[in-house]
Amino acid sequence: MAINKNHEFEELNGVKCAIVEKNVSQERADFLNDLLKLNKYSVVNVSSPPPKTAPVAAAATGPVAEPAPAPLATFTVGVTDVTFNPINAVFGRLLKTKDGRVVTLAYWQQKESVAHDEIPYFENKAK
Repeated sequence: MAINKNHEFEELNGVKCAIVEKNVSQERADFLNDLLKLNKYSVVNVSSPPPKTAPVAAAATGPVAEPAPAPLATFTVGVTDVTFNPINAVFGRLLKTKDGRVVTLAYWQQKESVAHDEIPYFENKAK
């Protein structure tokens, strides 16, 4: 059991893993898988169970309810290093991209396609 929600771990495919993200799309799982393997982590991807939905009660006099659309397949991404914490990895500047740049929050969240290695605020010398 995790101490808090920022450092979760559980067993995936019979291996104890630190959870990177849960319920992610196939594209997101592929992105995280490539990035983490590049940074020498052993990655475990498993499909997440479908979300639980409440049964729809059809009214006796009302129209027939349409079935809910099938949920998209989601995945849980974990790494075998149980000390891994994604928040510490991003903000501690521990992860690198293919071209050697530091992974930024925007890159991690896939808001930018290129990591712009910013100078941390504590190293920025104001003149």
